[in-house]
Amino acid sequence: MSQSRIPTLDIRRFDSDRRAFVEQIGSAYREWGFCGIRGHGIPAALVGGSYEAFREFFALPTEVKLKYHLKGGGGARGYTPFGVETAKDSRYPDLKEFWHIGREIDRGSRHADVMPPNLWPDEVPGFRRFGYGLYEALDALGRRVLRALALHIDLPEAYFEDKVEQGNSILRPIHYPPITAPEVPNVRAGAHEDINFITLLVGASAAGLEVLSRQGEWVPFTADGDTIVVNIGDMLQRLTNHVYPSTTHRVVNPPGDLARQPRYSVPYFLHPNPDFLIDVLPCCVSADNPSRYPQPITAHGYLMERLREIRLV
Repeated sequence: MSQSRIPTLDIRRFDSDRRAFVEQIGSAYREWGFCGIRGHGIPAALVGGSYEAFREFFALPTEVKLKYHLKGGGGARGYTPFGVETAKDSRYPDLKEFWHIGREIDRGSRHADVMPPNLWPDEVPGFRRFGYGLYEALDALGRRVLRALALHIDLPEAYFEDKVEQGNSILRPIHYPPITAPEVPNVRAGAHEDINFITLLVGASAAGLEVLSRQGEWVPFTADGDTIVVNIGDMLQRLTNHVYPSTTHRVVNPPGDLARQPRYSVPYFLHPNPDFLIDVLPCCVSADNPSRYPQPITAHGYLMERLREIRLV
């Protein structure tokens, strides 16, 4: 099965050949809900430095990492230990531990009650510099992708700008430990859809990511080293009345000895502002595609519904 079935596009063409790029990226998302993005300009040194800092943190003793676990916080910031998050309707918790970095906002902001301050591990000096640097770089790239998607459905290019500028977006460094016990189920992250607008994944160059096609096939998507995989989340699917589908995906163990290797990945979950009202866009409603969601919901309300489903709150 060829991974090339899921397109990879060079985002520099958004500036040099805008009309063709918008058509291609829009078609990719309508079909797959996934697309690889290269030519993004995020420095390799920033990505490499971030991974080094994240690996250093996950290598710390468990009792040190647990200092940064905020019980009752739903994993919104800081450390979430191994075996907590569970994909919706899954029997097993995901085989991973992770950290959450959120947006730095003024503590007098109207969103301060739902967007807590970040935690930073004292034991890893470069964690904050590299972690938040990568956060800001992926946030900027995500907004470029949203500009292209807006044009594809005949919205103004800047439509999403004021709807995501204070978004409760999350950078999530993940560590999937080596699998050593044969009785452990072979899915490191269970089949799921993402909650947010779009997800930008750094680290899909390691085998394991699989995307469920419309024909019901699991299609592996292992990207080139500098390619960032960007997929649609449920909030954007709902806003666009499924014009842009949120596609089911999972992370499986590679076969044989490769399963005994740790896996690291860093998704960035781009969210709208917490008070943004997710109400189906009129341009995405037609006789063939009537509105599926007559009742709007705020982004924060929707997020809390979903966090309860995956057992984080």
